[in-house]
Amino acid sequence: MKVAVSATAKNLEAQVDPRFGRAAWFLVVDPDTLEYEAVENSQNLQSPQGAGIQAAVLVARQKAEAVLTGHCGPKAFDTLKAAGVGVVVGVSGSVREAVEQFRAGKYAYTQSADVSGHWM
Repeated sequence: MKVAVSATAKNLEAQVDPRFGRAAWFLVVDPDTLEYEAVENSQNLQSPQGAGIQAAVLVARQKAEAVLTGHCGPKAFDTLKAAGVGVVVGVSGSVREAVEQFRAGKYAYTQSADVSGHWM
C-alpha cells in the first residue's frame, strides 16, 4: 500500500501541509517500511485555479491508495474518489507521525470535502 501525504518539504520530518492542492510536496510512503518517494508539486503552487484537481491526478498517478492532508476541497476530493483514493483530512504534525497514526488505525476516511474551493 502507498499513502500520499501533503508535505512542506521532501522528508519524513517535514510538517503535513494543510493545503492539499497547493502543497509543495507529496511524500508517497509505504506505511509498513516508511520507505518513501518525494514528488514535487511546484507546478500547482501558483496556479490560479485547478490546483486541487491537478494535485489529485498527480497523486493518483503515483498509485497511492490514501491521502493524508490537512484540508481537501470538493474538486480534488471528487477526483481522488473517482481514482479510488481514500482521503483523510484534519491531519497535522510531521509526515512520519501522520503515517504512523494512519498505520495504527487512528484516522478515518472522510466522506466529503472539508473546505470550499480556492481555500488558502
